[in-house]
Amino acid sequence: MNRRRFIEKGGLASLSLASIGSLSFSERMQKDVVIGHGSHQYKIDLNWGKLNSKNFPVKDCHEMVQDAKGRIILLTNHTKNNVLIYDKSGKLLDTWGKEYPGAHGLTIHDENGTEFLYISDNDRHEVIKTTLDGKVIQVLPFPKESGKYQNKEEYIPTETAIAENGDIYVADGYGSQFITHYDSKGNIKNIFGGRGDEDHLFNNAHGICIDDRDPKNPTLLITARQQNRLKRFSLDGTYLNSIDLPGAYICRPVIHNNHIYLATIWSGDGSEGTGFISILDENNKLISAPGGSIPEYENDNLNPMHQTLKIFTHPHDVCIDEDENIYVAQWNSSATYPIKLYRV
Repeated sequence: MNRRRFIEKGGLASLSLASIGSLSFSERMQKDVVIGHGSHQYKIDLNWGKLNSKNFPVKDCHEMVQDAKGRIILLTNHTKNNVLIYDKSGKLLDTWGKEYPGAHGLTIHDENGTEFLYISDNDRHEVIKTTLDGKVIQVLPFPKESGKYQNKEEYIPTETAIAENGDIYVADGYGSQFITHYDSKGNIKNIFGGRGDEDHLFNNAHGICIDDRDPKNPTLLITARQQNRLKRFSLDGTYLNSIDLPGAYICRPVIHNNHIYLATIWSGDGSEGTGFISILDENNKLISAPGGSIPEYENDNLNPMHQTLKIFTHPHDVCIDEDENIYVAQWNSSATYPIKLYRV
């Protein structure tokens, strides 16, 4: 089987172990295996982010972002070091944070040349804005004044998105499923969504981002993970349309150039340990699924997706660098460190 035919057929799942020899799974992944489809294919480095777990333990590796200096910033809910900062080679540069037991969402935003982080903490029921070295700048508590919440336990924020004007959108993905829209000072401007299966409602509003690929018409992309769907809203909270991804339980959307990248935490029927990565093109069509089945459309509808190669367990977020390499953070995956996928 030649390499091109091997890739077209969906990857290693179709290749017998005997044909690869006696190498361990990890060694095989390090060698010549290429995953993904079409224009977006990758080699794998399973050990990219691996550290001494006694000195720098992780629990769940939830999310990753890249700063203007090219550093990769990882958020974990281990309170010995909530934030780990790597260079692109996987060298550890810095660590900080002991006060975020429910660290889940991580967003980076440039404000007039200064970058800030927004941490969504499930256990603290709030969003915390910090400098890149951990100094707290602002705290957004549960939005009691919205009238949607009786107590903070009903509010479990999972992600934020920051608009160009500094407005903050918070997705309550593990709570009551509302999207709270603040101005940059933390004053509530709007609240929309809520729990439900209708177009303008959510079943697990896990992730949110600003889609600014059309700079004249920015919109919100919001995950409805249990519905296998991305939902698009105007910045004032009006539902616009959906992108259906059957069989793909997607986390937050990450936009790089004209593509949308999504960690897909489960697939198929939603069984544990069935994750892969989803990549959509500028027309919002799934074009590559590293670790997953070949994306195929019939009558403009995507056929249900599933995992074909067990590289990932529970991918929770992706970060894409300027060379279009992908860094993958995983939830509930035996405290593994991030994986790097090199674009080929």
